[in-house]
Amino acid sequence: MVEIGRERFVLLSSLFVVFLGFLTALLNGRSDHIYRTLVAMLGLSVPLVLPRRLPDPPAKLRPFLAPVYNKKTMAVLSVFIAVHVSLVNVPFTSYDLFHKDWRNADMISHFLGGLTVWLIVAEVLSSLEALGVRLTRRQVIVYSFVVFYALSLGWELAEKLSEGWIGFITESTENKLRDLTMNTLGALLGLWVVEKRGYPFRLG
Repeated sequence: MVEIGRERFVLLSSLFVVFLGFLTALLNGRSDHIYRTLVAMLGLSVPLVLPRRLPDPPAKLRPFLAPVYNKKTMAVLSVFIAVHVSLVNVPFTSYDLFHKDWRNADMISHFLGGLTVWLIVAEVLSSLEALGVRLTRRQVIVYSFVVFYALSLGWELAEKLSEGWIGFITESTENKLRDLTMNTLGALLGLWVVEKRGYPFRLG
């Protein structure tokens, strides 16, 4: 009998939830969600396949691939993706909590997204020593939040610029600020978990 580790089980379960979302998209005829779930399934397949196919990645790529090769980080990412996809279209229903039925559902995605993005950025920065870039624990934390906010603000700016042809993402300034707040809370949770629990990796 093959034993499945906790993180792998979480990843496989998340992949299954996304697959249910794909079936739901087919039943509801939602082409946008079909595309979304296909991309999500493809993305979640990478950490399942890549470490086996490429167990020893090129040295110059290792810091940037570190999160992909960390089952714990990928478990967190998989939960975020599964939850986000399910909010956009609750499996086997017609409910779109993200865009129609409960517009505040995006707070959940922004919180989990903030947690996930910060963890990935911080893990990459803390792995740069393999390339000769030695950052202190404090530098990793500071730089990770600089990159994190650059990505968060860039995302919100991209959404704002897209409002002209994608009507359902029209958001007020207050909503944008709320999104950034939830991103920040997620990132702070990530920092706390890493510092206090050493999960999914340790700093320094």
